[in-house]
Amino acid sequence: MKPTLLLAAFCLTAPIVYADDLLPPITQGQRVATCGHSFHVFTYKQVDEIAKSAGLEHQLVGLSTIGGSTVQKHWDVPEEKSAVKQVLKTGKVDVLTLSPIWLPDDAIEQFVKLGIEHNPALRITVQEYWMPNDEYNPVYPLDTRKKVDHNATDIGKLRDATMRYAKDIEDYVQGINQRLGKQSVFIVPVGMAAVTLREKIVKGEAPGLKTQAELFRDNWGHALPPLQILSSYCHFAVIYRHSPVGLPVPNAFKALKDMSDDDKAKLNKLLQEIAWDTVTHHSLTGMMKPVAAK
Repeated sequence: MKPTLLLAAFCLTAPIVYADDLLPPITQGQRVATCGHSFHVFTYKQVDEIAKSAGLEHQLVGLSTIGGSTVQKHWDVPEEKSAVKQVLKTGKVDVLTLSPIWLPDDAIEQFVKLGIEHNPALRITVQEYWMPNDEYNPVYPLDTRKKVDHNATDIGKLRDATMRYAKDIEDYVQGINQRLGKQSVFIVPVGMAAVTLREKIVKGEAPGLKTQAELFRDNWGHALPPLQILSSYCHFAVIYRHSPVGLPVPNAFKALKDMSDDDKAKLNKLLQEIAWDTVTHHSLTGMMKPVAAK
């Protein structure tokens, strides 16, 4: 008999995944460095809190934060001013998390090469984030003045756009791994998880959340606590191959003043389930056991 079935929440064509198809969790605390912008850097401390609530000795070892940044902007920081470059050169980093603004961004591969040179076992994650302005318009800089009504967004069209973007991320990451000759770069599919959460909100299935706009603090998509925590659960799941389901309500939920404790607990569980389901059904998150050659 097959073990526990994990249901796909984000794609009708997603493969059926069983618990025995997954690699075992990582039980040793990871040393994590991060380069990112405001759609990503909050995960640095939130994942630390989540990991420690799971009994893991997580370590924060280097942070580069630049608003509105491509990965190239982090790479362009001189080494003497870059905490991330310095710690990568020590070889004492297990995971480096990156978040481009769209793609391509050649500096991703430059960070990969630097990190792998000093620690061949280094894992690098690339965040596939939610659509700024609810559309796939891969230009830089972003249009931050566009007026967007998140509640009027067609979720079907948003999912299609997110899947196009996800495919571009996948192709880019697979190219890096092919050139390396191994899988060192992984994807954190936050954007797909965010679409699933928005679908739940529209259906009235997200405790404490009535509108999609409650995920954002502005038109173009800066995340409020529910979306931030969803993203951080996705990152935690990829970093540790560990389900977040059952972990306590995080401190970020304290900002949700108009939500009852009961709804916070139920929403927290929903975010955990969406994150785990999304991550376990993505082929480039590093969750799946390698398929034996026939």
